[in-house]
Amino acid sequence: MPVYQIRLKEQLAQHWSSWFGGLKITTEANGETALTGELVDQAALHGLLNKVRDLQLTLLAIYPLEADSLCEGEAKEDSPPQESC
Repeated sequence: MPVYQIRLKEQLAQHWSSWFGGLKITTEANGETALTGELVDQAALHGLLNKVRDLQLTLLAIYPLEADSLCEGEAKEDSPPQESC
């Protein structure tokens, strides 16, 4: 399955993870949030983006990641570095 990282300007608490399909939520010191995880297909990505819109969150970026980067901490060259599992 494709792995994505969606970066948001606002901070989200961990309890939103289930509403976002179990994606990993990482809050950063600068106030941004990263949602990272596998999405079944493009329709699932669009559904996730609809949820971001419905909550009136500010979308900063969407990065497609290598499937192995979810656990190995490696991403494509144009993607930000990931935390290890």
